[in-house]
Amino acid sequence: MTAELHDLSLVALAKQLRAKKVSATETAQHFLKRAQAHARLGAFLAQDEAVTLAQARAADARLAAGDTAPLLGVPLAHKDIFVTTDFPTTAGSKMLDGYRSPFDSTVVSIFKGCGAVSLGKLNCDEFAMGSGNENSAFGGVKNPWDVSRVPGGSSGGSAAAVAARLAPGVTGTDTGGSIRQPASFCGITGIKPTYGRASRYGMVAFASSLDQAGPMARSAEDCALLLSAMCGPDLDRDSTSLDVPAEDFSRSLDGDLKGLRIGLPKEFFAEGVAPDVRAAVDQALKVYEGLGATLVPISLPRTELSIPVYYIIAPAEASSNLSRFDGVKFGHRAQSHGDLIDMYKKTRAEGFGDEVKRRIMIGAYVLSHGYYDAYYLQAQKIRRMIADDFQQAFTQCDVIAGPVAPTVAWKLGEKSSDPLANYLADIFTLPASLAGLPGMSVPAGLGAGGMPVGLQLIGNYLQEARLLNVAHRLQQATDWHTAKPAGI
Repeated sequence: MTAELHDLSLVALAKQLRAKKVSATETAQHFLKRAQAHARLGAFLAQDEAVTLAQARAADARLAAGDTAPLLGVPLAHKDIFVTTDFPTTAGSKMLDGYRSPFDSTVVSIFKGCGAVSLGKLNCDEFAMGSGNENSAFGGVKNPWDVSRVPGGSSGGSAAAVAARLAPGVTGTDTGGSIRQPASFCGITGIKPTYGRASRYGMVAFASSLDQAGPMARSAEDCALLLSAMCGPDLDRDSTSLDVPAEDFSRSLDGDLKGLRIGLPKEFFAEGVAPDVRAAVDQALKVYEGLGATLVPISLPRTELSIPVYYIIAPAEASSNLSRFDGVKFGHRAQSHGDLIDMYKKTRAEGFGDEVKRRIMIGAYVLSHGYYDAYYLQAQKIRRMIADDFQQAFTQCDVIAGPVAPTVAWKLGEKSSDPLANYLADIFTLPASLAGLPGMSVPAGLGAGGMPVGLQLIGNYLQEARLLNVAHRLQQATDWHTAKPAGI
């Protein structure tokens, strides 16, 4: 059994644990060894065998007592953007190197309460700023499908860990596509729920009106189990939390797709989409037609504007959020400095990477006197229009589909010297983020170089159950989500 544990889906592994066919301790030990064996991928930033095994033994005690909690004993790992008491939290930045939080984020505490076992913290772009996971101060992550390519970002460590079978499920965050795009590049499933559906408390903030937590796993069925635990109101601690009850998303997975209207935005299928990506997406859409769904042409006319809008709003919020990292209360502090202002300058110059500095400067600029009205205020108005475009589209369809990204994963270093090229890669994921809509990436086959291609599904507000149902039915009819990298 031990040699095959990592090939089990999260749902299947949970069943094995509840049936006592394998112990939580044995499972944890197996995945810890796998993480060590595949350390060259750079997926993990922090692990602590003693902490993990202590949690596993506690889970075994609960299992022995007859506890049947769905995630009891299941090993998970968390993106290093969620603060944790058991592991350091760095957000991929030198600014927080060695920082240990005095409290757990809501998402982490929920999984602790469920009896899930934490395998550690996963690598990410610094403060979640990036599209390739090359911006981490502690080294980039490699794509398990081809170690010369990026895994996507910012949740690249999360996606790589699932694809390499280092963890059956993980947490990620999505600000402008940071769950969906790495899920696509690594051939796994990931879902960003409606903004406010999962608590943001204890997430190191990048852009507060956009950041959202979500699960990443191999299948929609696995994601449904994780999302059911993650979602729920956290009104006392998160002012952006929605007062919407928790939901068991697993109950809706097997619904019939006959009569389902799938909207295809013409802007998602225009020039710029690589032929191999288009072919994989078209193949998946044909499967949906065979399942009884109808393809409906629609338009999201402001898709191209999502890039300039996002890269005004997100940096503006980042410049405000990251002002707390000044070397006074926590985090890095410059060793050599003069007065207080000099300490601020040197601390931030030493602690932040180039991409973070770039976004802070952009954000400070668009919020400055004389430019606020011209840039930030206009961007917020267009953001509202983008959201309105989606509502108009949903009068014609039930779900929107298209590619997650214009291409498959690119080579390491290929876009490092061209930040705009990285930004343009987010064109299909940004609109849903700006509108606060749920979206997910589902494996849709392989493209150029044998690299995975993801199909993006976007639903209306609070329609996570429908998205997971639509994704699950595709995965019942295909085996793209079962493919794994060679040598894994």
